[in-house]
Amino acid sequence: MIDFFSETDFKLKKREKISKWIQTIIDLEGCSLGEISYVFCDDTYLHAINVAYLKHDTLTDIISFDYSVGKQLHGEIYISIERVTDNAKDYGVSFEKELMRVLIHGVLHFIGYTDKTEEDKELMRKKEDESLAIFKK
Repeated sequence: MIDFFSETDFKLKKREKISKWIQTIIDLEGCSLGEISYVFCDDTYLHAINVAYLKHDTLTDIISFDYSVGKQLHGEIYISIERVTDNAKDYGVSFEKELMRVLIHGVLHFIGYTDKTEEDKELMRKKEDESLAIFKK
């Protein structure tokens, strides 16, 4: 089950299509869907989580908490709509495309992909791009 919550006035469009897309990516990666919750928030909300739980005093676009059991994916994904908006401008892409990239980024972490090294980041970006291509179909 995939749930979407908002701590701001942001409302995710195409929830059903996005949920099916996430499920497709999970299936293609040989995993199963447990319970994943997305929480859309602002910078202040996500910064407080970053400081309290990760001891990072920085802004970020996404924080994911992985509670997966084996290949059954469970977790919470917090997304700052302010960071996504700014990043979309910085990267020269639409807000929607950047949001989709961040949505799947958290799930890819649950699957086991990381972004600690340059090599890991390249693979993560490749998986994000492959996932985005599937959404368009």
